[in-house]
Amino acid sequence: MGFWNVREYVLYRDNHTCQYCKGKKKDPVLQVHHIESRKTGGDSPDNLITLCKTCHHEIHEKGLEHIFQRKRPPMRDASQMTAMRWAMFSRIREKYSHANITYGYITKCIRIANGLSKSHMVDARCISGNPLAKPSGTVYLLKFVRKNNRQLHKATILKGGKRKSNKAPRFVKGFQLFDKVVYERKECFIFGRRSSGYFDLRLLDGTKVHASASWKKLKRVEHASTLLIERRKGDSSPTFALA
Repeated sequence: MGFWNVREYVLYRDNHTCQYCKGKKKDPVLQVHHIESRKTGGDSPDNLITLCKTCHHEIHEKGLEHIFQRKRPPMRDASQMTAMRWAMFSRIREKYSHANITYGYITKCIRIANGLSKSHMVDARCISGNPLAKPSGTVYLLKFVRKNNRQLHKATILKGGKRKSNKAPRFVKGFQLFDKVVYERKECFIFGRRSSGYFDLRLLDGTKVHASASWKKLKRVEHASTLLIERRKGDSSPTFALA
């Protein structure tokens, strides 16, 4: 924008006036203050504000850094994802020279041009370059789940300074959390257990099958794993009428 550096721009933007005392302390020495630390927020203009030397010293001495807030959220997360995307793409191209990058607007254009409905499975076909390919009729829903509790002990300390374990028994009536079972001829997963033998059964998308099913009515299909897989009938990908 024609300025020598970011500091000069910030001073100009703030009209060479301390943004804390508004010039009342008559200190002619102006400094640029980081609203968030330089390590966290960087040197972008929206993370900088003009302060006189007196106010700058007072704010740090009294721990008043919190009185200033950024007007816009930082873009460091987006920047990191951008850098990661290109790094991953470069590594992929090393092994698969025919790999290419596409964008959402291209997928949308292909989907509309072929009169297809919006769904993840349809978008996958559009990205592959085969939007009108016949669906297989089967899709797989995958979900990663925890293996252990992050908190090993209960927060409440018992008498004698003992802390009760936060880990429930691995097996209840022979079943464990996230086992795939059949209940009334329907495959589902154990998402919750009671010591009495009544379980909370759900599909991977959270759909409840039964909130309190007896263990006697369950038949295990697969033992629990950190990666759960549910097989479903595929999307028929109906077309819609173009205006």
